[in-house]
Amino acid sequence: MKKVGIIGSGVVAQALGDGFLKYGYEVMLSSRDTSKLGAWKEKGGEYAHAGNFREAAMFGEMIVLAVKGDAASSAIEEAGPQNMARKTVIDTTNPIANAAPENGVLHYFTDLEESLMEQLQERFPEIHFVKCFNSVGNKFMVNPQFKDKPSMFICGNNEDAKNNVKHILEQFGWDVEDMGKVEAARAIEPLCMLWCIPGMLRNQWTHAFKLLKA
Repeated sequence: MKKVGIIGSGVVAQALGDGFLKYGYEVMLSSRDTSKLGAWKEKGGEYAHAGNFREAAMFGEMIVLAVKGDAASSAIEEAGPQNMARKTVIDTTNPIANAAPENGVLHYFTDLEESLMEQLQERFPEIHFVKCFNSVGNKFMVNPQFKDKPSMFICGNNEDAKNNVKHILEQFGWDVEDMGKVEAARAIEPLCMLWCIPGMLRNQWTHAFKLLKA
């Protein structure tokens, strides 16, 4: 799997796009306005491409969903679910609401009984979603430099898709913690809230999670 289509063009999309390019993948970032990706494409060289959502979904053997949580469903519809069917889709999204944080705690538009990833999986059952990269800042997604190797928590219903993502995470310098099926996203998505609290309260954004084992 050497072609990656990224649905999105923001800082997460570009950070992961740079990471895939670093490890020899061919990458297409996508936007409704592809002109704003010119600088990224030029810097990335011959393996960096820009297109719209549909073009990226068709291009990628693997897909990264890197848009705002409240835009995730519409972005998939625009990309064409049929173009993502039976493909591994790395779901980086979080259900962050538009309300201002409360004492450093983000508001979500979901609850603990159903995650955004579950909503997406139910709406698009042919897509192999894997929750990943939602609980760390974009600057640390690829080869994070900490004293110890940090943990990335993932989940998803398709084992082959999770194995594809595990391979990427190992390339990118992470310990992988597979939390099981899609329901585990109910616990993984709120890790973004926890990760953001030190930043919101004390402007501390240089951290990641580590699962310690006896």
